[in-house]
Amino acid sequence: MLFRHPLKNAFGAAGLAAALALNAGTAVAADTIRFAVTDIEGLEALQREFKPFTDVLTEASGLEVELFAVTSRNAAAEALRAKKVDFVLTGPAEYVVMQKMANVTPVVGFGRPDYFSAIVVMADSGINGPGDLKGKMVAFDDIGSTSGHLGPMQLLADYGLDPRNDVKATHVHRNVAHEALKRGDVAAIGVNYRSWTDRNRAKDTETEPGAFKVIARGPDLPNDILVAGAHVDKAVVEKVRSAIAENSAELIAAVLQGEDNQKFVGMKFLPGVQDKDYQYIRDAYATIGYPQYADFVGN
Repeated sequence: MLFRHPLKNAFGAAGLAAALALNAGTAVAADTIRFAVTDIEGLEALQREFKPFTDVLTEASGLEVELFAVTSRNAAAEALRAKKVDFVLTGPAEYVVMQKMANVTPVVGFGRPDYFSAIVVMADSGINGPGDLKGKMVAFDDIGSTSGHLGPMQLLADYGLDPRNDVKATHVHRNVAHEALKRGDVAAIGVNYRSWTDRNRAKDTETEPGAFKVIARGPDLPNDILVAGAHVDKAVVEKVRSAIAENSAELIAAVLQGEDNQKFVGMKFLPGVQDKDYQYIRDAYATIGYPQYADFVGN
């Protein structure tokens, strides 16, 4: 109890009212969940991209969903451990580290079509398979990128190469890599295939699409994933998972209102997502020399 009987007279009606208000505030807080996204910095950008989604989720779940801005994936992991944020939408590479750092629970996957890595060369290069890249320069995306670094590295390993020793790896922005490939500065590029075809190849009006050739295509990668912190009650996790599953069409439409969320066009929510679905990413971490996947690479 907040007050012992001898203090009732001292606090009086005002004290009792304050105690009741405190209890009411706690009840409201218990019905509020905080939602963050690791690849969006700043509250303004987060609201622009995900306010429609959280508005629909609030109505569907009966929980008040508040947006919580983070400055980095490290900040998101620390916020989860400190119980400052409850749910985080993150990428596959970030998920396996967060799971180890903060013991997060998979809630629902954001299934994306054609989400896989590929190795691309020029069609007239004489390079016909990954084995032909031995000793040659290959450009990858930012260090730590799921589809532009980890995925392509593991893809080369799947074909029997040691990507850390058998090729000369360089990391540049995807736009720079595309132009470097055309000039012959690199022999190949490792890419998120859909992103490369939609952005670089499609917008390259000077080069025919047939001038490029894919010599290796990886499996569809594990998807972006909504996770819950270890402190979140299981009943709340299930309420969010069920609300998303039962209101899929409305929530997908809300996600796609965000300009930067167009990568999710054609998506499907996957409420059955499991930790084991991310083993390919763990394998990729080992391939690039981080078998413990206990820290974010590229920070």
